[in-house]
Amino acid sequence: MWDLATVGDNCIDRLTGAVQAERVGGNALNVAVQAAGAGLRVAYAGAVGPPGEAEGDRVVAALRRRGVDVRHVVRRDRPTAVTVLLVEPDGERRILREDFGACAGWRPDAAALRALGRARHVHIGWLDDGGALRRRLAAAGVPLSQDLGVTAAPEHLGVEGLSVAFASLPESEAAGAEACAACLVARGARGAVVTLGAAGSLALMEGRVIRAEAVPLVPADTTGAGDSYIAGFLAARLRGAPLEAAMAEGHALAARCCRHPGGFPQEDDGAQG
Repeated sequence: MWDLATVGDNCIDRLTGAVQAERVGGNALNVAVQAAGAGLRVAYAGAVGPPGEAEGDRVVAALRRRGVDVRHVVRRDRPTAVTVLLVEPDGERRILREDFGACAGWRPDAAALRALGRARHVHIGWLDDGGALRRRLAAAGVPLSQDLGVTAAPEHLGVEGLSVAFASLPESEAAGAEACAACLVARGARGAVVTLGAAGSLALMEGRVIRAEAVPLVPADTTGAGDSYIAGFLAARLRGAPLEAAMAEGHALAARCCRHPGGFPQEDDGAQG
């Protein structure tokens, strides 16, 4: 049915500081939109606020405009999630506040689970289910990835069954990237990719350690850059590209993301800023 299905978080990103803007975002949503822009058939499953809520309408509209299947987006009697971020003068961003709203406690229903089982690949973002979806899909043989950087609770951070475990370290800790990737593989992931900001990325997959360089740039806003890397990497791999090419595509998409506020361009969505 789909090349890629993403599951989990969406939000309204409220950017403050050096960038003043409001954007639709969230790891699972950003990966979906960016992968659709890279030419994949993509679906997103998640939860937004109740029918008629402006923020929820905006999230769904952003997905639809970019060709993402939204049949498994549900409306809940809780507000759409909001994240407040401070963007520094150098473009780096820091999370000031997160309210997971409708995303908190949401689980894919039976219809969504059946559909996810038919996707070529499923990417899991923030999902507070204790790893239940990961274990279920892995047991069914569905290729999976997850961004461990957006799922903070230790009980949600199992990696067993993941085809790719995505992690991130600051540039200052780049020397520890190989050990980080090896730890994730030792814990049960079949492969691991560690992004390192301006220091590039490292992959431990197929028994090889591969390093890739980031695209040199002065970022306007790094919000969503890691999500964009994941989307570019997965899109390339699903097209059959080798690891080196997939990492390069990830960096190229992340660099484009850093040139505008938020995880993807949204001027046509009525965003402010």
